[in-house]
Amino acid sequence: MDNQNTENNAENQSFTIENFVSLSAQLVAAVRARETARNDRLFTDPFAAELAGKQALEMAKEREERTKDSVADRLAIRTRFFDDFLIDAVSEVRQVVILAAGMDARAFRLPWPDGTIIYELDKAEVLAKKEAILKEKQPLCHRKAIAADLTQPWQDKLLEQGYQNNVPSVWLLEGLLMYLTEEEVYNLLRNIWDIVAIGSYLGTDILNVYALQSQDLAAKYWRSGFDYPEEIFASIGWYVKVFEAGQPEANFGRFNTEVPPRDVLDIPRGFLIQARKLANKS
Repeated sequence: MDNQNTENNAENQSFTIENFVSLSAQLVAAVRARETARNDRLFTDPFAAELAGKQALEMAKEREERTKDSVADRLAIRTRFFDDFLIDAVSEVRQVVILAAGMDARAFRLPWPDGTIIYELDKAEVLAKKEAILKEKQPLCHRKAIAADLTQPWQDKLLEQGYQNNVPSVWLLEGLLMYLTEEEVYNLLRNIWDIVAIGSYLGTDILNVYALQSQDLAAKYWRSGFDYPEEIFASIGWYVKVFEAGQPEANFGRFNTEVPPRDVLDIPRGFLIQARKLANKS
């Protein structure tokens, strides 16, 4: 298969946003597979290549060779950042919830403490594809896959599978919020706030407004950006820390360039966010 034609075919197709998010999950898995093959890899994901599939692997390879940009490095940093975030959090909690889990293989590749339960939520067809690929693999935790449309009420499905809303938990929303409108982002963060106990954690990533002008294949499906994401989290009650790739907390030896001050708005930014519910909002 010609790589250039593969990329062009994908760029010329018109996807629904739901279908593109599913494709995006495979493309990110392809980036994880390429990172795993590096000698200086930031993590190891032995399941990524199979989860990505041949087409996504070819697209990721061609894009990396053609653009020579930092997207793959930034995605590798994002993966490692949230790997570390989750493992740090489960030193205190044992419930993990991954929304729009896609082709995430953390349940199978990270060293989870005994008693860890991971709830993965995504559309039924996405989970079915993932289950078919990983059916012979054993997770390193107690894993529960829950078919759910996150644009519809999903909380009861989580509770029915044993999630305890009176016990702290850690949540991951990776590569999701940019596909939602500002109102949908607020509502999702609010819904999570309402279902988690004090002491719970949340990790996610958000783009800034300027990043929405990107010519990247995914950009035409992005619906929201926030120059100061602290504001939307604080309005709900979350205590939040915001980082960018390249800062000491999100570098891992990959970036040596200094991150511009936050008041510089005319550059694309991807924020890595750690939030915590420390008290009920009065």
